[in-house]
This record gives sequence, structure tokens and C-alpha cells, in this order.
Amino acid sequence: MNKRKVFNDPVYGFINIPSELIFDIIEHPYVQRLRRIRQMGLAHLVYPGALHTRFNHALGAMHLMQNTVDSLRNKGQDISNDECEALLIAILLHDVGHAPFSHALEYTLLDVSHEEMSRLIMKRLAQELGGNLPLAYQIFTNQYERKFFHQLVSSQLDIDRLDYLKRDCFYTGVSEGEIGADRIIKMLDVRNDEIVVEEKGIYSIENFLHARRLMYWQVYLHKASVSAEKMMVAIIQRAQHLIATGVEVSASPCLSLFLKQLLSLSDIEQNEKYLEHYTELDDIDIWYAIKNWQQHPDRALSTLSQMLLQRKLFRIRLYNQPLPTETISRLQQQVQQEMQLNQDEVDYFLYYGEVSNAAYAAGDQKINILTKEGKIFDVVEASDLPYVKAMSRIVKKYYVCWPKNLALQAEAV
Repeated sequence: MNKRKVFNDPVYGFINIPSELIFDIIEHPYVQRLRRIRQMGLAHLVYPGALHTRFNHALGAMHLMQNTVDSLRNKGQDISNDECEALLIAILLHDVGHAPFSHALEYTLLDVSHEEMSRLIMKRLAQELGGNLPLAYQIFTNQYERKFFHQLVSSQLDIDRLDYLKRDCFYTGVSEGEIGADRIIKMLDVRNDEIVVEEKGIYSIENFLHARRLMYWQVYLHKASVSAEKMMVAIIQRAQHLIATGVEVSASPCLSLFLKQLLSLSDIEQNEKYLEHYTELDDIDIWYAIKNWQQHPDRALSTLSQMLLQRKLFRIRLYNQPLPTETISRLQQQVQQEMQLNQDEVDYFLYYGEVSNAAYAAGDQKINILTKEGKIFDVVEASDLPYVKAMSRIVKKYYVCWPKNLALQAEAV
């Protein structure tokens, strides 16, 4: 069988599958599942073009990783063919553990991060397919001796971010998020087993950080996207609550399992059937359930399902400071009275919380700039732009949302 296939990607053009093992991984049901998981959750309700999938992103990231390896090799970095293949596999599978709708339902269907689920799935694939998958697993979990390999997969300037910023910008049409991924890759090098950026690439890094900040506020944390995600979380949580109280709620077998119990990492590690059910779960299960739940006798579940399917999203207000407790209590009372809700239904129709944006949360993972003199500085120190330092600060905003048809007024803070 010919396994040297080519994908035609709208962002990069032709993407080659470089090895038979990578072909087998792409063909595996665990990876094919990513075709049925939206990269940007419910963002298509705001940006209609944002219909691309985790599968698109995985292939794009693999393509950029191949370009990165080629560039580093041209600069004298010794990367073997086995290491190269393992790097490509690690970035290809870095998001394989995402729940339906990506981040929207993370920690709602199970109490495990998508990174941990990716690790478990990669470990299972390593046992099943062998080859360089065990080495890819070591790179992904930062156990490999060459630490800069893991930085390429997961860091403040990793290949994952380079692809999703460029790809999400393309599909949403938000031009402010455009980055020079190719130039950034050409500027990468390795010093002391760490990824560095050549000094002449600092302007591309400044633009990368600025674009990331804009994409978060304008796209990922757009008010309507946050509202839609909170509504979907409310729907799933209501279904879980009803099942816990003995009410029948129809769903596919794999979704039913996660509605009946909130599994932990140890639960999944100790029982193989949980991982198998999880790898069958995708966006289709959720949409199918929500369409059915429109007719459910529970008023909260049916109303929320109808509203989301008809795009009657909650009104949402953002504030720079948390709303006082008494304001939240007053709003809850108004929602309960206007909608004639029971006490246990109110929290599904009034949501409040916070969102945060950190364009550059360095910590131990800094973006290092290599000067012509061979010195290494953090990008905040190397940049002469004041806003670069400001972007290293976490900015929080606080939100409250409720059905649009209610005449509520959240007081300004």
C-alpha cells in the first residue's frame, strides 16, 4: 500500500506524510476522531468560517515542525532521523486528547486535562504501533535528554502556537492575528539545550506576542463565544444533575458514561474501557444529544438546548472588577422571579465568573533572545517596546450573563 500521501492544506499548501509510521498514526481511529472535533469550539457562532478541526491543526503543526527541524539542521544542529520522526509524532498527537468542542467542555465531562488525556492516548498508541512512538512519548512528557525538543512541542514559543494562531486567523478572517511563522522558524536556534531566537528575529516575536493578545480578546475570549460556551456547559451540567437524581436523559453510549460520573485520572488509568469510550466521543455526540434534549420534560434542559441551537445566546457583560456578592444575589432573584424558576434551576440561567489573558506568562519557560555577541536575554529585557513588558502581566475580566429576553441590569462596578 502506498503510504506516501499528500494533504492539500488551505494555509500551507501541500503537506507530505514523511513516513509509513506517521501514515499509520494518522489513519488510526484515535486521530481520525479529531476530524469530528472543532478546533475553536463554538467560535463559529461568532465567526462563521471558524469550522476547522483539530485534525487540520495537527497536520499543520506537523508541517511546521518538519520545517523547524530542517532549519535547525541547516544551522548545524544534529537531529537524527529517529528524533525527527519522534518530534513530528509528538506534535501530531499533542492535542489528540481534547474533549468535544476542544476547550469548551474541558473539565466538564471528566476531571482530567486534555494534556493528560493526550499522554494516555499516546502511551496506548506507543504500545500498539511501536516504532518511534515511545521516543515521541518521552519528548511529549519532557523525559527525553534533549530538553529543547519538548520546548518545540510545548512552551511559550512552540510549534503548536505558531500553527493555531496562523490557522485561526485564516479561518476567522481576523487579520490582526497574522504572524510571520516562517520567519520565526528561520530565526530559531539552540543554545545550552534551549531554544533561542536570533536577535534579528525579535520584531517577529514582538508581533507574535501582540497578535496572540489580540486573538485572545477579539476571538478566543469574544463575549459571544464565552456566552455560548457557558450555555453548553450549563446544558451538560443540567443533564448530569438530572441523571444523578434518577431522571432519564437519553444520549449515545459513550456520552452517557461521562454524564453518569465525573471520572478522575486514576479512574481512567485503572480501567481501560474508560479510555476506549473517551476516544469514541466527539462533537456529534453532543449535538445529537442537545437536539434530542429540546423535547426533554425538564424545563431547564429543554429551554437551554433550544436557545443554543437557535443561537439565542445569553447576554453577557464584562467588568474590570468582580461584581459584589449582593449584586449577584439580586440578579439571581430577578432571574428566578421573571422565569418562575425553582431554586435548583437558577444557576443554569445566570452565570458569572472570570476570564484571563496572558500573552506572555513566562515563568520557567522564557522566550530567549540570542544577541550577536552570544548573550541570552528574556524577550522582555531585549525588547525596547514598553507594551511587551505589559503583555507579561495577566489581565483578568469578570463576566455575568443571563437570557437576553430578561430585563436585568447588572450595575457597573
